[in-house]
Amino acid sequence: MKIPTLIIVLGLLSFTGKGQDPKERELVNNVILEFQDDFNDGDFKNAVNYSTTDWEHVNPNGGISKGRENVLKEVRAVHQSFLKGVSMKIETMEIRFLTPAVAVATVIHGLDDYITPDGNLHKNERQMKTYIVIKQEGKWLLAHDHNTVIS
Repeated sequence: MKIPTLIIVLGLLSFTGKGQDPKERELVNNVILEFQDDFNDGDFKNAVNYSTTDWEHVNPNGGISKGRENVLKEVRAVHQSFLKGVSMKIETMEIRFLTPAVAVATVIHGLDDYITPDGNLHKNERQMKTYIVIKQEGKWLLAHDHNTVIS
């Protein structure tokens, strides 16, 4: 009975270890950096290079957009209005591989000050984003992001 258990444990360890390769971690990190660059630029012109066609985005107010075109419509609209010129910067990032082809990143971003359309000033705001990045056809792509304001 001990041998089959050992084989199962070793099999699970080898499976989870495949996604932990430092090169894979760097590739996932790069997807998030590409997203951040597009956020800071505001037009998300490179999204096709780092996101899936069925990308889902949950904004800080709990609204959800599904599909890359719908996500881009939403994020471009806010970046052409109250987030115009606002930049975010990564403070911390933790990447965890659920499988060799699925990674979850928890990232704390600091944002420039901005004023929402309802007149609320967001000063020294920090946001936590959860990114789900998947490997499709050998390439890591953003499939889902969920944004929460840290109070």
